[in-house]
Amino acid sequence: MTATGKVNLIGAGPGAADLMTLRAARMLQAADAVVYDRLVSDEILELAPQAARMIPVGKAPGHHTVPQERINEILYELACEGLTVARLKGGDPLIFGRGSEEAAYLAERGVAIEYAPGITAAQGMAAATGVPLTHRGLATGVRYVTGHRAADARLDLDWKSLASEDTTLVIYMGAANIAEIALNLMREGLPGSLPVLAIANATTPREARLLSRLDRVGLDMAETPLPAPVLFVVGHVVSLYRAGAPAEAVADMPETIRFAGE
Repeated sequence: MTATGKVNLIGAGPGAADLMTLRAARMLQAADAVVYDRLVSDEILELAPQAARMIPVGKAPGHHTVPQERINEILYELACEGLTVARLKGGDPLIFGRGSEEAAYLAERGVAIEYAPGITAAQGMAAATGVPLTHRGLATGVRYVTGHRAADARLDLDWKSLASEDTTLVIYMGAANIAEIALNLMREGLPGSLPVLAIANATTPREARLLSRLDRVGLDMAETPLPAPVLFVVGHVVSLYRAGAPAEAVADMPETIRFAGE
């Protein structure tokens, strides 16, 4: 088949519709078909044209309704129909979104591709909580890592390089493995007292937060589990969570929050 259509790989951002880029919104509104993930909010989906074909392909932990191979095929088939396809992903399609895998599959078959970057979950967390990803005297850099492997394979991260107190570590998709992750980081020298912020559904009305420390976060998450997706921020910047928050913001903090040592 010859693909006369095109596929736009669109980052929907961390959840709130007003955090989409103008390019992302424009591409979505021009779509003939929208292939979207589970984490894309209804508010964002409402921006699609009423006549657009809406195709959900979302994945949940341990439950992939539509395998990645089939998603690739769906995008190609729609392009071969001559359609403008919006491949809509939460966050940014090129940060743990498998967007590059889909792009490679389509490019090999001659499909035209364009990108609309999205605000990734870590940046959404920073805007929602006031916790910076870097801060003079606390963190000179930031690293994004995945806390999950395909098919539940063993985590084989470079723990030694990740265990830096000068770097903010942001862990995506790590809720199921956070106890193991914390243990490996402490084995490589990170102190158990290092603060950790877990945030679920950042920037949405369903947002929930849990404040802990490295040597307790596994236990705290077991006692007070947060709904997926959960992002973990590990590092000294988390100490600014309360210190930098205005009084009215502290008063409005979600009820699900726990503070280290309480």
